[in-house]
Amino acid sequence: MAGQLGSSGGRQLAQPLFLIPAMKKIPHLIFLGLCAFAMGCASKKTITATDTKKHPETIVTSEPEIDLFEQIYESEGQRRWVDSVYKKMTFDEKIGQLFMVSAYSNKDSAHIKSIDKLITDYKVGGLIFFQGGPGRQARLTNRYQSKAKIPLFIAIDGEWGLAMRLDSTYRFPWNMTLGAIKDKKLIERVGQQMGKHSNRMGIQFNFGPVLDINTNPKNPIIGFRSFGETKENVSESALAMMKGFQDQKIISTGKHFPGHGDTEADSHYSLPLITHSRERLEDVEFYPYRKLISHGLESVMVAHLNVPSLEKRENVPSSISYDIVTNILQKQLRFRGLVFTDALNMKAASNHLKPGDIDLEAFLAGNDILLCAEDVPRAYEKICGAIQDSVIKPERLEFSVRKILKYKYKAGLTKFTPIRTTNLYQDLNATENDALQYELYENAITVLKNENELLPIKDLANSKIAYVKLGDDTNSAFVSTLKKYTEVTEVFHENIDSLNVRLKAFNTVIVGFHKSDKAWKSHAFSDTDLLWLNKIAQQNTVILDAFTKPYSLIQVADFSQIEAVVQSYQNSTFAQEVSAQIIFGAVDAKGKLPVSIAPHFKEGDGLTTQKLNRLGFTAPENVGMNAYVLSQIDGVAKKAIDKKMTPGIQVLVARKGKVIYQKSYGTHDYTNPTRVANSDLYDIASLTKIVATLPNVMQQFDRRKITMETTLATMLPVFQNSDKANIPFKELLSHYARLQAWIPFYESTLDADKKPSDKYYRKVADTKFSRQVADSLFIRNDYHDTIIKKIIDSKLLPKKEYKYSDFTFIILRDYLERATGQSLDVLADEQFFKPMGMNNTTYNPLTKFNRYVIPPTEVDNYFRYQTIDGYVHDMAAAMDGGVAGHAGVFSNAMDVAKMMQLFLQKGNYGGQQYFSSETFDAFNTCYFCAEGNRRGLGVDKPQLPGTAGPTCGCVPMTSFGHTGFTGTIAWADPDNELIYIFLSNRTFPDATVNTLSKENIREDIQKLIYTAIVQ
Repeated sequence: MAGQLGSSGGRQLAQPLFLIPAMKKIPHLIFLGLCAFAMGCASKKTITATDTKKHPETIVTSEPEIDLFEQIYESEGQRRWVDSVYKKMTFDEKIGQLFMVSAYSNKDSAHIKSIDKLITDYKVGGLIFFQGGPGRQARLTNRYQSKAKIPLFIAIDGEWGLAMRLDSTYRFPWNMTLGAIKDKKLIERVGQQMGKHSNRMGIQFNFGPVLDINTNPKNPIIGFRSFGETKENVSESALAMMKGFQDQKIISTGKHFPGHGDTEADSHYSLPLITHSRERLEDVEFYPYRKLISHGLESVMVAHLNVPSLEKRENVPSSISYDIVTNILQKQLRFRGLVFTDALNMKAASNHLKPGDIDLEAFLAGNDILLCAEDVPRAYEKICGAIQDSVIKPERLEFSVRKILKYKYKAGLTKFTPIRTTNLYQDLNATENDALQYELYENAITVLKNENELLPIKDLANSKIAYVKLGDDTNSAFVSTLKKYTEVTEVFHENIDSLNVRLKAFNTVIVGFHKSDKAWKSHAFSDTDLLWLNKIAQQNTVILDAFTKPYSLIQVADFSQIEAVVQSYQNSTFAQEVSAQIIFGAVDAKGKLPVSIAPHFKEGDGLTTQKLNRLGFTAPENVGMNAYVLSQIDGVAKKAIDKKMTPGIQVLVARKGKVIYQKSYGTHDYTNPTRVANSDLYDIASLTKIVATLPNVMQQFDRRKITMETTLATMLPVFQNSDKANIPFKELLSHYARLQAWIPFYESTLDADKKPSDKYYRKVADTKFSRQVADSLFIRNDYHDTIIKKIIDSKLLPKKEYKYSDFTFIILRDYLERATGQSLDVLADEQFFKPMGMNNTTYNPLTKFNRYVIPPTEVDNYFRYQTIDGYVHDMAAAMDGGVAGHAGVFSNAMDVAKMMQLFLQKGNYGGQQYFSSETFDAFNTCYFCAEGNRRGLGVDKPQLPGTAGPTCGCVPMTSFGHTGFTGTIAWADPDNELIYIFLSNRTFPDATVNTLSKENIREDIQKLIYTAIVQ
């Protein structure tokens, strides 16, 4: 039978099959239809019978008939609770459970009161929250739940996390990005994290996963919300997401049944048409539902679609089709969970029927929960009237209400526990989310083309790399990460031809296409973007990196002249950082394209790239470190700056080949407001020994040019007739050669007034005085010979014991220059700095960098009588024109970390072997520990028991490193695969005060780093 609502303009209601009299009755509800009016219906609405011949053709299946009204309980406790609650419910409360209404936490008091009224007067069963903020929503949830007799379902439509709706919450990648990931366990972890966030917010439904198979690139509403274009990938990805949700007791919702993936209309505004045959829908669109239902899918959302092959009535939305909702979903697919309509205020539904009428039709079709009803009072009245007139049987209402209660029990809503608002923001934005994000993009980003294995870029020494930006969104994370690997020049020009002229100076051009990471913004190339890309590709070797939806690449007509194509999917900070790492090999590409980019690339395309052992970047948790403990470094650094121990600091921590902490603190000096940046260059003082000199000495040792027993006279014949001639290499580098600690060489070059003497210095350079000591101060070119003679003539210490001496590395500079025929600065640059991408490491930085990126080291009032800024602080190194074996290098924490990683990897970095692992082991050995000398060859080692030393006392004896006079330390730990870099200018303005050392600032930070190790 069918009926006609008196107020519906003669629209006919489909007669549902489950109203057949032979259907099982539930005894205690037989009287419900008779009592409906007395229990709360405002006015009786007459429902007239409809001609049964007009009933839509039902779909016959070969599956055994199931009893739709049978309730299957998971436990006796669940059954008892549902029974007890249901028996006490009024008629109003039962109808109210069918509604889940829209709520906002960013609207005014009138909206809040309207929700209050729906809860108290109409007993609605649930709320779906939209825009707002977490704190406001939590407080409103507590308020609304306190007004509900039966706890409310709370839902949110947050497909990429709560951030889809709420500010100040966490955002995960879009489903299409996740669809590029082969390891589906990662997607399960996304579901778990989203589930944790939902739980923390008192939410039981985060409507997902999306089961739509996006076979239409022009789909305006699904697109990136889909996991891809194949039923297999969508099913496996969605199943993983569902498992993650359900692991956290969040009710999963498959959507949008029967399948919204091949539409060209947005159901928010019109009714999309699906023209596929039933056979095609059975094979493709239903596939994910079968898969997930068999694995315990708990709810399904039915879309508003026009599907003529499934619903014969013209232009009837699928959400109100009995054949689709009941015959197919519940009978044929045997789905026994909750059935939601899609939002009933969407135009695809609301254009079809008025509020109230659409709700009634949706319930008649077999939906349990009516989502986003526009007019609950009217809908209540319509459903109430239909029950009075027996259009809806009592059993039908009871079935949905009991099902709803059953899931409320399962969700823990037997009694509402208020949401704690303390630490809510911190809980929703925990660093474990960042850790997962890095892993997701490492596995998603897809290399689609890689001609001649251009990726990863290997030969940094001979690469001249330019970056050109296309698109209209931010690129800072990408560019800054690229620059951490080598010199990358951003090239701009308003004119494409002029731009190409500038690009001639480079042999590789990285083109980054950056579009907004906001979901509904345009991700298309502009005509100008396409023109410029084409012209750049015609004249250059190009790596195109698209930080946008994959369908955007369809616009590129010709990829033949683009050597490498990287699809990064989104323009998030994580995508930009990881993509840069892939380009330079710190991460290998693993992603597979989830959709076709016709005609160039097909679904499943994705090249793997080589992983080079260069430093990468990730979150602490991914390498077994605790981010909260590391965050306490801030307090130690702040203490040092507040107490004026140093104006500024750089700190870097890396573990297992990944930088996990890199921050800068303070300013360049106490009067200069310039904040220290991670890229700024510090005078690293004695770290020069292990950054520049020692690696080159290790190469000589590796090539058997020197041995442990090679004498100093053999290395440098100038020492032949001195008392130092027979010092063996091993003792020399172990600071066990009885050498003096140092000589203040500069003092003998001052005049009677303690100022630089004209005998040795000039204010203007000339052919004999060209070695620059400071601003407007040049020393005689031959003075280095005097320094060496003073070392030769210096007395050996009377006792053979550990004594740290700068002489060792002053001597080693001369040895290296004699052995290689190159000056030390050139040698270090060509052998290590350039090929390792240490483009911010150099002697005499003012020849390459602006002064404003170099913090000053001292206000010199005893030798140079000026602020030392951009010139080496060490006096002896300055007198050698800024190039010495013991001091003179300027660098930043990132570059120093590269050298320490080279040591950790025993001579290998970026896929290149610089010296053998045996050589490294030989140098990282303490040969005289038994004699009380902790040193290795050229490297410092942890202090011996009962002695003072450079570390926190919490590092293993296998660790090594060095400290520097300007307030620096570089330390590496092979056992824990750990690197710690601390750079500062503690010598400013007065080098004689070393509170930084007395207060153990470097050691306290190191102690925190070791405390942060969790595995």
